[in-house]
Amino acid sequence: MSDESPNNSQIDETSAALLHARAVVLHDIVACGADVPGIVDVLDAAVHEREWWVRRWPEGMQFLAGQVAQDVQDRLVDTEGRWPPCPVHPDEALQLEPPLGADPRWVCGRGCGEVAALGALSPQSGSEAQGGRS
Repeated sequence: MSDESPNNSQIDETSAALLHARAVVLHDIVACGADVPGIVDVLDAAVHEREWWVRRWPEGMQFLAGQVAQDVQDRLVDTEGRWPPCPVHPDEALQLEPPLGADPRWVCGRGCGEVAALGALSPQSGSEAQGGRS
């Protein structure tokens, strides 16, 4: 029975990390006004696919949320456009810095600098940025 405890705790830790990654990325999706079923489905698919990755590389758990956010960005560019948009330059998507690191932050590549931490985009910035999209 004690042999099962480490595995169960790792499973619980991994599940918690996956739920956390989903929650922070969903927060930013909602902040941008992009919380429609198709986009949430993209997020859920990215979380599901990253489960395989994090179970094989548990040391990467600290990078999980950033990886999920980048997966969502990559998938949305072809169907929905750039996400999340910069609040100043709506035609420019924010990027995560560092690309693979703990505590990623949304940064504008056109000079706005750091906008917010992953999971902390403000609804005001998101709605202003969405203003040009229909």
